[in-house]
Amino acid sequence: MKLNKYIDHTILKPFAKKEDIERFCREAKEYDFASVCINSSYVAYAHELLKDSDVKVCTVIGFPLGACSTKTKVAEVIDAYNNGCDEFDMVIHIGALKDGDYEYVKNDIKAVVEAAKGKCVKVIIETGLLTDEEKIMAVKLACEAGATFVKTCTGCAEGVATVHDIKLMKENVTNGVRVKASTGIKTRETALELIDVGAERLGTSSGITIVTSK
Repeated sequence: MKLNKYIDHTILKPFAKKEDIERFCREAKEYDFASVCINSSYVAYAHELLKDSDVKVCTVIGFPLGACSTKTKVAEVIDAYNNGCDEFDMVIHIGALKDGDYEYVKNDIKAVVEAAKGKCVKVIIETGLLTDEEKIMAVKLACEAGATFVKTCTGCAEGVATVHDIKLMKENVTNGVRVKASTGIKTRETALELIDVGAERLGTSSGITIVTSK
């Protein structure tokens, strides 16, 4: 198993500086991580830094609340796409899901998928704010809308990636959709536990510790 290729090397802090983005890109190349996950204002810079590697540039859409309009999310995708972004981690409209407005939630995801023009879209359902029934519905809608992955958490609300949630999500994905675990993954042991029950990507800022520890 190439554990490094499970990792989205993530820096989404509001106080992240250009030098931090440069460091994360340098580390991602050194350890050959799957991607660097950054805020969209740094996409063009990261794209330039990573252009001679196979490390992907990933950004977040509608982050962290998910409650902005669909047009706003689409505009974010188009801008990042044009700046060289490879992967898009979008937050669902959690309030709409809880309202039972499933058509809105699905169409919101679908619009992002279409704007990404075939590139990877990971749908963050924010598991810490949902009941198991809501998690299952969110996964179902993401699969129907054409997502590439469903993902646990933003790291900005309640909840962390758990074995229970990864199992639940894995059991309910269809159409070849994969599962990403994110938030609270700080050790190799935790990473391997989540992979063992179905996670195929890990969002973490502790990637170096995970791949270098025994």
